Amino acid sequence: MRLTNYRDLEVWQKGMDLVVSVYHLTADFPPQEKFGITSQIQRAAVSIPANIAEGYGRTHRGDYLHHLSIAKGSLAEVETHLTLVVRLDFVPRDRVLETWGLAQDVGKMLTKLISALEPRSGGVLPKPETRNPKPEP
Repeated sequence: MRLTNYRDLEVWQKGMDLVVSVYHLTADFPPQEKFGITSQIQRAAVSIPANIAEGYGRTHRGDYLHHLSIAKGSLAEVETHLTLVVRLDFVPRDRVLETWGLAQDVGKMLTKLISALEPRSGGVLPKPETRNPKPEP
């Protein structure tokens, strides 16, 4: 199947599913958290497919990789918030499991996409050589 736009990417589609799941989950958060963790987790979730789409729309592969990296960072933020809301007893752990599973799927897909787009070296730049300032005797 040929990709014609970012909406064809399974990782974008799954990211959108994650956003919907986060919004459904946050509907049960305490009302006083509307401008706190509720807003934070929703914004982080929305950032994931938004950055996948924005990166896809960029001209250069490096820009695309940069936006995918931002999406991975937002995903880590969502995972952190999910852990926190369980620890704060905002929702029971079993209510978070579906959303957590979607987050894990998106993370695996992002990792694979990034790996496929990175240069042949696996995207890891060689570390600069450092020399011991004192010569060996």
